[in-house]
Amino acid sequence: MSQSEIYDITIIGGGPTGLFSAFYAGMRQAKTLVIESLPQLGGQLAMLYPEKHIYDVAGFPSITAKELIDNLVEQNKRFEHDYVLNETVTMIEKIEETCFKIVTNKHEYFSKTIIITAGNGAFSPRKVTLDGAEDCEEISLHYFVNDLEKFTDQDVVITGGGDSAIDWALMIEPIAKSVTLVHRRKEFRGHEHSVSLLKQSNVILKTPFVVDQLHHEDGKMKQITLTNPKEGISETIETDHLIVNFGFKSSIGPIKNWALALKGKQISVSSNMSTSIPGIFAAGDICWYPGKVELIATGLGEAPTAVNNALHFAHPEQRVQPGHSTSLFKE
Repeated sequence: MSQSEIYDITIIGGGPTGLFSAFYAGMRQAKTLVIESLPQLGGQLAMLYPEKHIYDVAGFPSITAKELIDNLVEQNKRFEHDYVLNETVTMIEKIEETCFKIVTNKHEYFSKTIIITAGNGAFSPRKVTLDGAEDCEEISLHYFVNDLEKFTDQDVVITGGGDSAIDWALMIEPIAKSVTLVHRRKEFRGHEHSVSLLKQSNVILKTPFVVDQLHHEDGKMKQITLTNPKEGISETIETDHLIVNFGFKSSIGPIKNWALALKGKQISVSSNMSTSIPGIFAAGDICWYPGKVELIATGLGEAPTAVNNALHFAHPEQRVQPGHSTSLFKE
């Protein structure tokens, strides 16, 4: 195996902490790979709460989750990192003193060090069990919203009563032909401000209803039958797309089998963000140490510490304290 096939740092998790870790790794000129289990960068923030405002990131009085992720992605464009999406790491094996084999559900990668920034772990949507649902997946039935343009001038139905369902409805409503939000309860569970905006919008509200039947041709949605189970009322409405938000299941999954010291569902780390396995580091919500405060700002602060120590592990001749950012860039 040639050195060109081995990354200096592989970051597992493409959320805010992972993206800032990648940026700082780029500042240190490290050959970097980012592996994300979701179909887009940004982690749960981007997939579930894109329009929610964040107030704990220094320098931003208020910034939406989507804006934060977009800025982090833009920040990384000055570096030629490799990004792998829709791949879940299943196994990590140490094959040399400073080389790990990283196995995903699709490929194998090799890296001198690893930084785990997996947030609360990999998460997957709770899926509908209606007839025809699998035939429509990724065609007209969606569990994530990662491309708004596909809903332009379309009839869209969204299920759910929480923040993410409301966010999606408000984002799509200006470009869609129509948006209908279906919730099994009379009242929505989202933030009061979001619910207020929803009620002022043109989103059609169907409560308390559930999706009962899908009518499609070759995976393309045509109609959906809604049922009010309390009153025994059913109605069928036209739709081109169904977006399902029944919540998500979160799990650290294979991480618990990697022989890392854990504290509950978190990875125990030292002050330099190192784990119990030399060469593996962690940052963000996935890691634990005494006094840990779980904020986005905390993860962003832990990222440079993890990167600097990982790079020193991979290349002992490189200093842990490299200097200020103004001295790291080669313009």
